[in-house]
Amino acid sequence: MSEQLNASVLIVDDEEQFLEMLSKRLQARGLRIDSTTQGADALKKISEKDFDAIVLDLTMPGMDGIEVLHRIKQDNPDLQVIILTGHATLEKGVEAMKGGAVDFMEKPVDMNILLEKIGGAKHKKAVIVDENLKKKIQGIIETRGW
Repeated sequence: MSEQLNASVLIVDDEEQFLEMLSKRLQARGLRIDSTTQGADALKKISEKDFDAIVLDLTMPGMDGIEVLHRIKQDNPDLQVIILTGHATLEKGVEAMKGGAVDFMEKPVDMNILLEKIGGAKHKKAVIVDENLKKKIQGIIETRGW
């Protein structure tokens, strides 16, 4: 990805060294990064700030990635979640995609591919938000008789 991606991303991973390294690498490429090691903290951050994409680990103590994904999609269906895990199974991948994840990737991750996925997630979110806004405006027009 040659052009710089202007995106706000939340990374959720319980492996602190990996989280720090990935955050720094994405920041070096111009992304605005927030990060946390816990699912509950991720949900709090999402309620307080708008993100273009969420990069979420599957296997975490306490609230695992699938539960975090379900809660994100329940409250924020427009948010685009990319699952990034070192413990991938076909079953977990299918469960994540059925739960609303936009993609499922394995660690170690190719940074260029991850950047493409984040760019795609940002674009998809923008399209969904735009479509929802058009529907809302159309509803106002129809109810007001303009």
